[in-house]
Amino acid sequence: MSGRKPVYGPDEWQGDPAHELGSPGAFPYTRGVHPSMYRGKLWTMRQYAGFGTAEQTNARFRHLLAAGQTGLSVAFDLPTQMGYDSDHAMAEGEVGRAGVAIDSVDDLARLFDGIPLDKVSTSMTINATASILLAMYVVVGEEHGVTRAQLEGTVQNDILKEFIARGTYIYPIEPSLRLVTDVCRFVAAEGMRFNPISVSGYHMREAGATAAQEVAFTFANGLEYVRRAVAAGLDVNDFAPRVSFFFAAFTDLFEEVAKFRAARRLWARLMKESFHAAAQEQRGAGGDPGIGGGVGRYPVAPYECV
Repeated sequence: MSGRKPVYGPDEWQGDPAHELGSPGAFPYTRGVHPSMYRGKLWTMRQYAGFGTAEQTNARFRHLLAAGQTGLSVAFDLPTQMGYDSDHAMAEGEVGRAGVAIDSVDDLARLFDGIPLDKVSTSMTINATASILLAMYVVVGEEHGVTRAQLEGTVQNDILKEFIARGTYIYPIEPSLRLVTDVCRFVAAEGMRFNPISVSGYHMREAGATAAQEVAFTFANGLEYVRRAVAAGLDVNDFAPRVSFFFAAFTDLFEEVAKFRAARRLWARLMKESFHAAAQEQRGAGGDPGIGGGVGRYPVAPYECV
C-alpha cells in the first residue's frame, strides 16, 4: 500500500516561496522571465516551414505572415544541413524534401524576397552549417538595407545534440564546437539581436528520453557551450542572455508545466553559481531579461507538430 495521500494541498509544500518561486521577471525566474509574461506581450508564433525551392517557400512565408504569423521558422533540406549542393551525388533524392534547398546567398535572397527583415524575426533550424547560413542571412540583410544590429532571430547551432540524437554533423567534435563558439562570438561582437544557439532537448525527448532526462541532457550540453565561450574570452553577461532552449511539449500538461518552471529556475542557478552571471532585470520591451540566460527564449514543439 502506497504511503501517498489521496489529496495534497499548499500545506504539504515545505519550500520557501521567495527562494523557490519569486516573482515573474526576477531571479530565479520560476514564474517566467518577463514581469507581465504573456499578458504584456504574446509569444512569437511561427510555423516550421520550408520545402522545394526558395521561391516556393517564399510564397509559403508570405501566406503565413498574411494570415497573422508573427515570425518565420525555416526548415532546410538535408543536403543544406549537411553542406552539399543540390547537384551533388550525395544529395540525390533529398533536394527540397525535408525543407527548402539553399545552395547560395542568391537562393537565400529569393527565400526572403519582399519580407521586411527588420520587422520579422527568423528562426533557422540549422546546425553543422549554421555559421554559413547566418553569414548568408547577414548579407541578405545588407542587400535589404538592414544592418546587423537590426536583424532578429535564432540559429539552432546545437552540434552536440546532432552527435547524440540526429546525426547531421560534418566535422569532428572539436572543430564543430569551435564553430559554435565562433558564431556566439560574432553575434556578441556585432551587437546583433540574434540568439546564436538554441540548445535542444526536443530531439532527445523524441529519441526516448523522459522529461527529466530531456532537461538534464540539454543542460549538460548548454553548460559545455557556455564553458567554451567563456574560455574563448566572451563575457558571460554579454552572450548568455542570448542562449535559448528548445524543448518538447508532450501531452501531460502538468508534467510539462512543471518541467519548464523547473528548467528556468535550474538554469538561472547554474549560471549564477557556476559562472557568476549577474541577474538582469527587464531591459525594455525588446530586451532579454534573465541571468546570463534565465531561459529568455523557450520555443517548444507541441504534440501536433511531431
